[in-house]
Parts: sequence; structure tokens; C-alpha cells
Amino acid sequence: MKRSIVVVALILLGAAVGNQAYAEQRAIAEIRPTSESSSVSGRLELTVEETGLRVRGRIEGLRPGAKHGFHVHEYGDCSDTGKAAGGHYNPHDAPHGDVVQSGLESAHAGDLGNLEAGPDGVASVDVTVPGLDLIVGAHPVAGRAFIVHEKEDDFGQPLGNAGGRIGCGCIVLSAPEAPPAA
Repeated sequence: MKRSIVVVALILLGAAVGNQAYAEQRAIAEIRPTSESSSVSGRLELTVEETGLRVRGRIEGLRPGAKHGFHVHEYGDCSDTGKAAGGHYNPHDAPHGDVVQSGLESAHAGDLGNLEAGPDGVASVDVTVPGLDLIVGAHPVAGRAFIVHEKEDDFGQPLGNAGGRIGCGCIVLSAPEAPPAA
């Protein structure tokens, strides 16, 4: 009986420590142009929250007023004009669609929809994707890459007709934010 209580206590302690580490997971992605003809750049910050993986940041150098497909791709490799990043991250062989709207069962895990550039060619990003994670869980994205496409993702099959890859950024784990100085 005492042994069972100790085992349960250790499991609960591990879960509490694990949840604390889970809550502090952060990553960044520095978006860079995939070719000399692109001026796309930006920075995205990823944090694990209770409701899912939150992606925040800003992408600039986009076609003013246009929509651009925005996806997590399989590999964290932006070489070969972004083609080395592979296809959309799709661990369940789901159809193409908007994962934020349709969920992981109905869309590729990496299908984040479209960025919408303002008249200045800048798009703000603030999206939370339920079910995605950085390093734990069934859908980790650390070590993969964001791709910004030249055209709007129309959510058609099989890949959304979003055209070439104009921006790419590897998703890299970063240190937790330091607490504010006292």
C-alpha cells in the first residue's frame, strides 16, 4: 500500500513538473526570402498555451493587399528555394484545408490558412491552433519550417494552389522568457 502511494505521488509530481515545463515551451522562426527576387521577411514567436499552439508575429515584403498561403511544412530546411522543407506537415494523411477552422481530423496539421497583407505589404500573425505543440504530444512542430506562398491558398485539393514559396523560416526552440526583474 505504501509503495502504491509513493508511486502515485511520484507520478503526480512528474506531471506537475512536466506541466510547468510544457507551459514554458517557446520557439521562434525567422522568415527569410527563398530567392533573390523575394523580399519577404519576418519573425514569428510560438508559445504553448492551454488552447493550443499560438503563433504571433509579423511578415513583411508581401504583395500589398494580397493573401498568401501560410503553412507548416515537414522539414526544417529552407534550402533549394524552400523546396527542401518538403510538403505540408500532415501526420494523419488528412485532406487539405484550414486546420484552424476544420480541426486536425479534417485538414493537414500544417494548413494555417492565409496571411493577409495590408497596403504596406505587412501581415500580422496571431493564430492559435488546437492540437499542435512544440515538442510533446501527437503534433510537434519544432524542427519543421513555416512557408509563405506567393498566392492565396484556396483550400483546393490536394495542396491549395498557393503557388511558389517566397518565404521560409525554421521553427527553433528558444529559452523560456525570463521573469520580470524585481
